[in-house]
Amino acid sequence: MDIPILIQTFIAVFVLADAVGNIPIVLVLTKGMMPDQRNKVIDKAIVIAIVVLLLFAFAGQIILNYLEISIGSLRVAGGLLLLLIALQMLRGELDQPIIEEGRDVAITPLALPLLAGPGTLTTVMLLMSKSQSPHIAVVVGILGAMFVTWLILRLANLIDQWIGAEGGVIVTQLLGFLLAALAVEIGSTGIRELFLS
Repeated sequence: MDIPILIQTFIAVFVLADAVGNIPIVLVLTKGMMPDQRNKVIDKAIVIAIVVLLLFAFAGQIILNYLEISIGSLRVAGGLLLLLIALQMLRGELDQPIIEEGRDVAITPLALPLLAGPGTLTTVMLLMSKSQSPHIAVVVGILGAMFVTWLILRLANLIDQWIGAEGGVIVTQLLGFLLAALAVEIGSTGIRELFLS
């Protein structure tokens, strides 16, 4: 197993899922639910997010080949996309999801796009193509990150009371900073592939 790829996948997916930053959204979306109901919604959202991430990780390369898009171009585009998301996190400009009656909040917006958004999908596909045999490492990284995310969301009520509103802002800022650094790294790798290889 490729341990560096596993670690990179875990960090990237966990940071992009932003479990702590999404706790207030989870609490709003599940307001009025009993703890068991809230847990079922979180369980469903995590399962859907994992399935989508795995499907995109394995089928992404086929899509690239069909559209004749190089990995270097995808890295640059993915880096820019992640940087935009990171800037939104740092500025506190992430849009709050609109709640509609009758919508299954586990599917949207919890699973898509909060837990498995475009940035996360791009990242897992890039990591899948990073070495010769990263499949197991990427899958384990995704499962590990989603498991920790699941644990954090399951403890949403306790964590919300413990860190408070200001703590949530601080954590989101820190995660945004790390995501920005990751975005620059991915983008710069793509630029080197396109122009220096």
